[in-house]
Amino acid sequence: MPGAVIVGAGPGIGRAVAGRFAREGLPVALIARTGVTLEAAADAVTASGVRAVSLTADATDETALRAALDEAATELGPPEVVVYNAAIIRADRPGELSPRGHLDAWAVNVVGALTAAAHVAPGMAARGGGSFLITGGMPEPKREYASLSLGKAGVRTLVELLDQEYGPSGVHVASVTVGGPVAPGTPFDPDDIAEHYWRLHTQPREEWDREILHDGSGQLFKRRNSSARAGSV
Repeated sequence: MPGAVIVGAGPGIGRAVAGRFAREGLPVALIARTGVTLEAAADAVTASGVRAVSLTADATDETALRAALDEAATELGPPEVVVYNAAIIRADRPGELSPRGHLDAWAVNVVGALTAAAHVAPGMAARGGGSFLITGGMPEPKREYASLSLGKAGVRTLVELLDQEYGPSGVHVASVTVGGPVAPGTPFDPDDIAEHYWRLHTQPREEWDREILHDGSGQLFKRRNSSARAGSV
């Protein structure tokens, strides 16, 4: 049965999203830089009685990331949904981080998502459906988080570009923008956030959202996809 792929399957949002899709019966392929990082997410999947495939790859290593996505497809079949959840989250003000540091952050926050999308979205388009979802953040830029603010602005633009490219062929591209620090038992509980990914994946095409903002207030801000406005092709 085709399932889900989580790139950046850490113990927070990655684990929660993996568990949410597993509860619906989808097997899940988990991709992270280290095996230790994968353990919590794999446990969340197998607890639902479905298969978990754990794969190691750095999101900034194009060859390794593409190979891991290929292996996931070999093990589980072409994915119904791919979630890109990798990011570098750190505090740095304008001018504090070196150019190399900014490039490294951009490579994880944006370029890795583009690499993953370029690898899986054409196949989804050829099959006429699928979801490519990205974890966003920083709904408003903050000078204390310069590199992250820049990266998440890039994610928002990337989602729009991917929607333009693949949306007309039936691929739902969207982001879940998280407006605060993720922690269990808080307004930014990862299990609550994970619900948005399932909701996006199961939305009818005419209701596709391009972005959902989780700001901790219980109120959701949604931005509609251009592909949804265009209707079926």
